[in-house]
Amino acid sequence: MDKRTLLAVVLSIIVLLVYQNFFVKPPVKTAPTRQETTVASQTARPTPAATTAAPAVATIQPATTGRLTAVQPVTGTEREVIVETSLYRAVFTTRGASLKSFQLKQYKTEVADSEDLVDIFMRMIGRGKPKPEGGPKPIELIHVSEGMPRPLSVSFPDSTVDIPGDGFYEAGSSLLDMTKGGESRRLIFAQSYPGELKVEKAFTFHPDKYSFELEVRVHNLGGAPLNQNGGLTWYQYVDPAAPIDSYGHDGPVSYIGKNIDRPEVGKMEADKTLGPNVSWGGFESKYFIASLIPQNPSLTSFRMTKDGNNLIAVGLKGPKNVIPPGQIGLFNYSLYLGPKDYSLLKAQNLGLENAIDFGDWLKWLAIPLLIILKFLYGYVHNYGIAIIILTILIKLIFWPLGNKSYKSMKEMQKLQPLMVALREKYKSDKARLSQETMALYKAHKVNPMGGCLPMIVQIPVFFGLYKALLYAIELRHSPLFWWIQDLSAKDPYYITPLVMGATMFIQQKMTPTGADPMQAKIMLFMPIIFTFMFLNFPSGLVIYWLFNNIISIGQQVYINKKPA
Repeated sequence: MDKRTLLAVVLSIIVLLVYQNFFVKPPVKTAPTRQETTVASQTARPTPAATTAAPAVATIQPATTGRLTAVQPVTGTEREVIVETSLYRAVFTTRGASLKSFQLKQYKTEVADSEDLVDIFMRMIGRGKPKPEGGPKPIELIHVSEGMPRPLSVSFPDSTVDIPGDGFYEAGSSLLDMTKGGESRRLIFAQSYPGELKVEKAFTFHPDKYSFELEVRVHNLGGAPLNQNGGLTWYQYVDPAAPIDSYGHDGPVSYIGKNIDRPEVGKMEADKTLGPNVSWGGFESKYFIASLIPQNPSLTSFRMTKDGNNLIAVGLKGPKNVIPPGQIGLFNYSLYLGPKDYSLLKAQNLGLENAIDFGDWLKWLAIPLLIILKFLYGYVHNYGIAIIILTILIKLIFWPLGNKSYKSMKEMQKLQPLMVALREKYKSDKARLSQETMALYKAHKVNPMGGCLPMIVQIPVFFGLYKALLYAIELRHSPLFWWIQDLSAKDPYYITPLVMGATMFIQQKMTPTGADPMQAKIMLFMPIIFTFMFLNFPSGLVIYWLFNNIISIGQQVYINKKPA
């Protein structure tokens, strides 16, 4: 086997090993609920009003440790408060001034109007089934079971007064409708303990952003200073029966000290605190994130807990505030609840774009490729066509390198009779055969490694594009045509990977492999190996490799027909 063939085999094995070890994640025993599920039934329907006999205000009694004891929850009537923009529909509850639902209007749970080939054929002959009514539902970011605490709960651990998170608040409005744009609007929840303190949660929403702000105000109405330490928590129920996405991560995520951390839910500790220098933290799925952003990262820690009821809690804990009598203590947060869109996350200026799993090294290729794809999409309005155009552009960049490679192959083909003669002459002396073969290459100025150079150069581009197509939300549910309705998912009928394998076989037949029969058999297995590997790859990536092969075949035919 010559060195060029050996290198091709080694490269193929490396590709397989890298794919298996870095791109295929083993399933975990505990399967977290995907944030792409629809809202749970207990949160989808309106909650009946919960009332008590008479609203009561709890008294605060001194504790023996020098702290004041925790107060009892303020009682009252639970009602919903709706915030609606063109991007999302948020449903708050006056119990804890927390979130019951947060639906992303522009993202659906499944591909809209998707049909398989059978449906298309039956519809063409007039015997198709009517399309189901309603269509896909919007993405729901919140999933908690009845009786569990809800996201955006505010607590005051290690404080003079620990106010319960499930007390009732009075809301300043029942509906904020910003679907027609306009200015930012505020929603204020308040609860009071007369003579002691008053708590306000003031949300500021923007009609054209997934981000909003939360200001927690603690009014000291008593006669002694209060030491308050604010905490903001996001709760997410984990469904053990939910399907596992081996390519994505559903669970806690944080960006602390310029490092990303995303522990597997099944391997989480019961209680863990990280920090300080917390830029942000939250709960993520493959394409969406609920992130909590502190005002003072250097003084904030990030806490993750998991209980026996499969409830995950992630939250921020900040520094203590000393609130003099008659003064107000402020705890400020920002929140981003929405898609992992690189441009949107980058605009936050907080390192939120690191939530997209492009990888530490490959992101320097994945991000530029994604930017170019989005630029091309702006003109062709089809990401599949944009991928094909990008393939052509990449091929043009490597065109001179390809010409050199194919010329080297052509020269190698001419040397095949001489190499056969050498093998026959020195078949019992391997060392002498190797020396004479290299001398033959040198005499005819042929580089046996020249044919592998384009593959070596394109491997980083391949993996960079792999990351871009797999994790960029722009490709999610983005169609090419007909049966390919999601470029981020595998081809449901395996048509494109099989055609891609056929093009690799054609390339293999056009490539000289020497006179060694064993070498020819090994190289013949390459298209089979790659076809098997590509079966579960995103269809967008398969389209890239398929058209790259087609262009390469055309280039090689052109070089072979060109006179020497």
